[in-house]
Amino acid sequence: MEGVRPVKAGWYNAFRPWTLHGAVVPVLIGGALAYHHQAFDVLEWVLLALVLVGGILLQSASNLLNTYGDFSKGTDTVENETRSPELVTGVLRPKHVLLAGMLCLLVTCVIGLVFIWHVGWGILVYGILGVAGAGMYTIGPAYKYYGLGQPSVFLMMGVLMPLGTYYVLTGDIFSWEVLLVSLPNAFMITGVLTGNETRDYHEDKRAGVGTLCGHLSYENSIRLYLFMNLASYPVLLALLVSGVAPWGCALAFVALYDAHRLVRNARSAPTDPHSSFMLVPMAFRQNWHFGVLLVLGYIISYYLIPVI
Repeated sequence: MEGVRPVKAGWYNAFRPWTLHGAVVPVLIGGALAYHHQAFDVLEWVLLALVLVGGILLQSASNLLNTYGDFSKGTDTVENETRSPELVTGVLRPKHVLLAGMLCLLVTCVIGLVFIWHVGWGILVYGILGVAGAGMYTIGPAYKYYGLGQPSVFLMMGVLMPLGTYYVLTGDIFSWEVLLVSLPNAFMITGVLTGNETRDYHEDKRAGVGTLCGHLSYENSIRLYLFMNLASYPVLLALLVSGVAPWGCALAFVALYDAHRLVRNARSAPTDPHSSFMLVPMAFRQNWHFGVLLVLGYIISYYLIPVI
């Protein structure tokens, strides 16, 4: 991508730790609702920590296997090394990246055995979908190449991770409240992926990658990016007005400052390479701030305001 400096290659970039909020925020949402409905003892806190570790490992596995899959299919090349330079520049070896990704999945599965012991075999529904989603994004069925990235992220990271967390901590396999409260973050984390596909739009077109954004015009890809990143706010407002979410969750509207910057940057993206590159960091920042403020608002509503 012209006008953008290549990122530094290496294991740090391969793991992409700046993306891990995508796993942390959904777990915190499920954990906050579980804490509200059931008092935690030491076991629940340990389980919450294990869910966090498992979610982070699952996200790390997805990042590593995505890098390997795109490289093995010829999508990532020296010409677009700003995206994933680790393999195309020879800094890391493909088999090592693949092995690291599989190891992350293996440890996640071991953690899953603890959850099976605690709540039963029902957690396998969440576990199998999570592992399949992380492992098959660009490998095997490679559903990214069929425009299924957004539905997968919305469902698996946005909805199933909070539900799975709630299940592990409470023993309830499903909760409408958790599902509904997870929706604002589900839209926003899907907006991050849409930013990624929009940033890579022209390179993916040349490589014949059939992402959802690749099936749209660039302008409509930007519109989808804005919709996914901004839809969270009216959805949250509806949850507040209907009483599904406590009014303390309105604290998340502070992230509208990030939304303003995101919109301004997106308007420049079609003509400015740097703005196009910043589509993803802008979405990351908004999602992190929004998610943390949402969880804090939920906790404040039920545990601080009543005391005051």
